[in-house]
Order: sequence, then C-alpha cells, then structure tokens
Amino acid sequence: MKKIFISIISMALMASCVDNLDDYNVDQKSAIEVPPATLFTGAVKELTDVITTPDVNVNNYRFYVQHWTTTQYLDEPRYNMTTRLIPQNVWVALYRDVLADLKESKRLVALDINITEEVKSNQLAQIEIMEVFSWSVLLNTFGDVPYSEALNPENSLPSYDDAETVYNAVLTRLDEGLNMINVDAVGFEEADIMYSGDMDMWVKFGNSLKLKLAMVIADVNPSLAQGLVEAAAPNVFTANMDSGAFPYLSAPPNNNPVSEEINPLFTSRQDYVVANTLVDAMNELNDPRRVFYFTQVDGEYIGGKYGFSNSYSDFSTINPMVTDPTFEALLVDYSEVEFLLAEAIERGFNVPGTAEEHYNNAIAASIAYWGGTDSETTAYLAQEDVNYSTASGDWRQKIGNQKWISLYNRGYDAWLEWRRLDWPALQPPAIEGASQLTIPKRVIYPVNEQTLNGTNRSAAGQAIGGDDGATYLWWDVN
Repeated sequence: MKKIFISIISMALMASCVDNLDDYNVDQKSAIEVPPATLFTGAVKELTDVITTPDVNVNNYRFYVQHWTTTQYLDEPRYNMTTRLIPQNVWVALYRDVLADLKESKRLVALDINITEEVKSNQLAQIEIMEVFSWSVLLNTFGDVPYSEALNPENSLPSYDDAETVYNAVLTRLDEGLNMINVDAVGFEEADIMYSGDMDMWVKFGNSLKLKLAMVIADVNPSLAQGLVEAAAPNVFTANMDSGAFPYLSAPPNNNPVSEEINPLFTSRQDYVVANTLVDAMNELNDPRRVFYFTQVDGEYIGGKYGFSNSYSDFSTINPMVTDPTFEALLVDYSEVEFLLAEAIERGFNVPGTAEEHYNNAIAASIAYWGGTDSETTAYLAQEDVNYSTASGDWRQKIGNQKWISLYNRGYDAWLEWRRLDWPALQPPAIEGASQLTIPKRVIYPVNEQTLNGTNRSAAGQAIGGDDGATYLWWDVN
C-alpha cells in the first residue's frame, strides 16, 4: 500500500509540472525558437563558407581557375563532379542552410513588435540583399533553378524557373531592398558580422553587389546592365575598408574554412599545392603579392603541374596568412569594384574617370590589401605587360588577366569572372590517351534531384541545352 501511495504522489507531482503529455517530448537542450538575428548571422556564415571553403566535396572553383591543384587526388582538377556529391552539397547548403534561414528570419522580423519601423525596414533590407546574393550564386552556378516554387515545405517537387527571368527578378529585389534602407537608423547590429548595423555601409555593399551582378549580363543585355551600373556607381565601395568581409574566429566551428582543410592545427592532410598556371604568370610579372599568396621552395615560387600528381614538398603551397583560422573571407571587395568600373567605361557606360584610372586603382587596392607597399605597386604598374596602355590584348584581356590574379582565394568569383571575360586563356590538362577535358562552364544538377525531382530536373536540363558542365549559361555568349 505504501508503494502504491508513493507512486500516486509521484504521478501527481509530475502532472503538476506540465500542462499535457506533449511537454514530456520537449528537448531541453535544443532551442525550439530561434531569434531572427541568429538566423541571419548563421545564413551569412553558411553562404560565406560555401563560396570560401576548399573542401573538395563542396567547392572546386580554385581548381577550375587553376589557382590551386592537388597532390594525388585528380578527379577534382580534372572536373569530375560525380565521384563526390559536389553539386548536391552546394545545392543543399544554399537552399536549406542559407535561403531557408533567411526566409524565416524575414518572417520573424516582420512579426517583431519590439523594434521601430525604421529598424525593421533596415533589417528586412539586409536580409533581402543577402537573399539576392545567395540566389545569384545558385543562378550563376547551375543555370535554371527552382525559385517561384522553392522553399515551400508543402511542395517537395518544385519546378525550375528560367534563369534569366529569375536573374532579372532578383535584380529588381535588390533595388527594392536598397530602397528600404534608412541610414539614420540601425539594422541588425551584433548579428551583422560585416558592418555592425551601419546602414551607410549596407548602401555601399548593396550597390557594389548591384554593379557586380549587372556586369554579369552586360554581354547579353547591355542596355539593362548600363542602367543598373550607372545607378549603382555613385554609391559603391571607395576604399579597401569598405569591402564586404566576413571575419572568422580562431576556433571551430567559426574558423576560416581554408584553415580547416590545410592548417596543421586542424588537419595533417597535404592535399593542395598552388598551380603552375598562376605561379608562372605571377613570376613573369615579379608580382609583389606572391609572398602573401604562396610559400617558397628553396627561395623560389614553384607551382605544381596543374591536373597531375605533385609531391607536396617540392612545390609552393598556400601561404600561412591564408590558412590562418582568423583570416577573413571577402564577399565583394573594393578591388573588384574598381575593375568593374574600368570595364563599364570600356563598354561605353557613363561612369566617372577613365578605364586606366580604375584599372590602376584596382591593382593598387589588391596589392595594398595583401600587404604590399606603394613603391611595389608603382613598379608593378610600370611594367610593359601590366601598364594599361602597353599590356597585350584588348580591355577584356588586360582586365581579365589582372582580375584573375587579384581574386586569389576567391575561387567562385574568379570562376565567374573567367567565364564572363574569357581571360586568361586557360587550358584543361591534356591527359595522354584520354578524351579532351573541358573546364566547367556550370555545375551539373545534383544526383538527388534526378532521383527525387526527376521530371522537373530533366525539363530544366533540356531548357538550358543539356545538364552538362560544358553547357554555357544564358549570359555567357562570347
């Protein structure tokens, strides 16, 4: 009887602590509600990680532009996208970990009654700008992607939208986001890792992104590109300190993802050396950035043979500056803005200055960012093969070659610019007895899309001209 009484008392006490039995199923160690600020920060970090990591399961763009190559595993620098789940990992990260979190952050901000309308508008603008950035990465990586039916948990089989239509839509959304900004109020503050809620800087970041995205379509829609560029140009970055930089911390999981794959603090693997394509080009120009980009071998910079096996100890590797856990990642920077302005002038757009002035500013900004001196910049620009008036080729070649060098450690952006400008004239590795390889113009659709959303994925592949790495995206017409 005593045992029965104790059991009844215990049950009564337990019942008094909860409203219903569902409360027993609450995981006390996991958050059930996430603040919009946390979602925003997490999404921006995930986006930055995706385009920065050298993890061969996610990001092989440094191989595509021949900045790096491998020591023994050759599938990636030979453009194999199927031995690993590369397309799927990029796809899932951008949809699930970036865009879905930004969407939920936006929903929660809109419902927040504890902030002023000005702050709310600014936070929604920040989210919108980062959503546009994220969509642009998807569009410029794959081509047609799910958009209008995407991010809907009730629709597991979203159709794919025409990439050009979506691109134009997100450009409009970018303008809408910029128009929401009130520079006299803050946005996200601590959650804003780049600018701490300084909305003047978000105006610059958004317009610099607008300039960048507009120039992507300059060959296929010059009138639209011109209007966007001319509207953005007065409000873009004007110094290195303006650049959209994501600062990493010293310890996992918030350390620089390059350090995760290369730094001896986190790994013993020795998978990467720098590619001879880039090293040889910089050696010919006595480029002052080599000391910051690469290590030396017996006092020299020596690149591994691109696309072939290389002994780690025999070739230059990635400089410890780049593999430092706290080394920042650049989303948009001042140097690329200046290159874009130089290009815009060459295209006849109404932008102040001359192409040569902006070209020189771009190179100077890059050298200064990495730690070079003014005298090194002056000497570099004076070389016949660098000087804008004497360097070989047309403006595409001059700007393309120098931009390729300046976008080191930014594989995605270097790949985007190489596809746009078609310089430098990169060649795939020539494998004896094998079929001729083609440097990817896009990433193929994920295997799981073929399995789970096969009809829509098949239709998208046909619409873009074939789900193949050699298929040119709609804006890549030259």
